[in-house]
Amino acid sequence: MKTIFQRYGDYGDREAAGSAPDASQNTAAKEWPLWEVFIRSKAGLDHKHAGSLHAADAQMAVENARDVYTRRMEGVSIWVVESKYIHASAAADSESLYDPSADKVYRHPTFYTIPDEIGHM
Repeated sequence: MKTIFQRYGDYGDREAAGSAPDASQNTAAKEWPLWEVFIRSKAGLDHKHAGSLHAADAQMAVENARDVYTRRMEGVSIWVVESKYIHASAAADSESLYDPSADKVYRHPTFYTIPDEIGHM
């Protein structure tokens, strides 16, 4: 079975033979976008962020994520998202984002009584 690197320019063969890749391959590797990897460890659980990697496209990102993050069969599902499409809040904005919910006690069911038959929720 060919490795990912062989399908995308035979980079693995040259490095294994002891010669360094030429400048055009170094440039191509630097231009590959960064992908965020999310792994679901078991069916029914949520995906957890496992790390990041560079890849030329989504298929290569999934295959590389499989090779890097699930070598011991740790996952049942892999998601990859190009990093440029992830938008996050800034730590400085946390007060304006999260403090307004503190005055909405109805969002936190601390005053409800749970029947004993239900057990843990």
